[in-house]
Amino acid sequence: MIHRTQTPSVFHQILSAVGPGIFCVGYTIGTGSVTSMIVAGSEHGMKLLWVLVFSCLFSGVLMEAYGRFAIVTGRTSISSFRSEFGKKTAILVAIMVVLGQWCCLSGLVGLSSYAVFEGIQLIWTTIDPRTTLFVAIFMLAIVYYCLWFGSYKRFETILVLLVSLMGLSFLLSLFFVPPTTVQVAEGLVPTIPKGDYLLVAAFVGTTMAAPTFIVRPILLTTKGWTFQEYHIQTRDAIVSAVLMFVVSASIMACSTGSIFNMGGEPVKSISDMTETLKPLTGHFATAIFLVGVVCAGISSIFPILIIAPVLLADYRSETMVPQKTEFRVLALIACFIGLMVPVLGANPVYIQVLTQAAQVFVLPLVIGGITILINRRSLMGEYRAGWLLNLGLGASFFFSLLISYCGIIAIRNLFYQSILLQQ
Repeated sequence: MIHRTQTPSVFHQILSAVGPGIFCVGYTIGTGSVTSMIVAGSEHGMKLLWVLVFSCLFSGVLMEAYGRFAIVTGRTSISSFRSEFGKKTAILVAIMVVLGQWCCLSGLVGLSSYAVFEGIQLIWTTIDPRTTLFVAIFMLAIVYYCLWFGSYKRFETILVLLVSLMGLSFLLSLFFVPPTTVQVAEGLVPTIPKGDYLLVAAFVGTTMAAPTFIVRPILLTTKGWTFQEYHIQTRDAIVSAVLMFVVSASIMACSTGSIFNMGGEPVKSISDMTETLKPLTGHFATAIFLVGVVCAGISSIFPILIIAPVLLADYRSETMVPQKTEFRVLALIACFIGLMVPVLGANPVYIQVLTQAAQVFVLPLVIGGITILINRRSLMGEYRAGWLLNLGLGASFFFSLLISYCGIIAIRNLFYQSILLQQ
């Protein structure tokens, strides 16, 4: 028998704002992916396209695996990890996912607040850079207020429309400044240009994001999907992976055509990033890009603020109650963490790339866990994974280990660079 896991009204509103197949795409056109793709295109052209191909392919495999598990068993991720692997494993996975998301929160709040500052500076050139901190506080206060009172859905709809405008602008810009066929072909050959392990890890961290897979069973049960949607779930995973690749590749291609091929400098700031839309929108590029980035940032803040209470409720096999004190405290803690970049005054573009790269280390656990669960006859019966899905999961696991190694090398290089700077 399939048991449905109930979810609270606020989380239901968040997940219902977009369809299951669009949920992952919503992450893709968020600030993390936009930043990583633009930086990569401006520095290396299309040479990291192969990373994006593998990331989106394996994302489709993992969405299918977690989706099939949810459809067949009616169970969610963390509670299943707890019952099948023990409390320690479930807690470790939950903590790593939450910490990864909280790190990303700091980067995207910093990027969004700096985007607002850039917009204000166009009108008021003498504005104090410290204003970014007050902007960040204001944004987080709005989101926290909406979570406190549950007034989210209409606000989210407006944000999704504005973010979609930015995504459409990238797709249209691609026809004005396309990369060459040779560049695309070279991008499919696995190489790491200039030893840029950090960008490789960031690519995977933003397109093959562990939270997307962990939360997918909750998403499907929230939508009311049961075994009757078994084949629809598979199609949904495929559509999501394809759209994720198209949007991400378009952003990287725009950056390649408008910056890299034009001999421009690699992107280091938010104002540099607006160059990717100028071939299509001209003087409106800055406005469209800044509005899109801010909306993408704010819309991403909502699910990140509630990721900790969601996974805590999942671990306990309980319904998350937004009115509970622990929910509001955990969300408030996330808000304070989100202020780290504005408080420290760090470069938001660099920090966003760095925090996305930090997401890759939980992937081997997430992939290994679902591989075991979906092959257990006691849970899946005749619907356990076949040879094709197991081949995809095995390749995904190997890829996650390889990318985790790249992340370790990137962190080691950053450590050595900090030592040299101190000397």
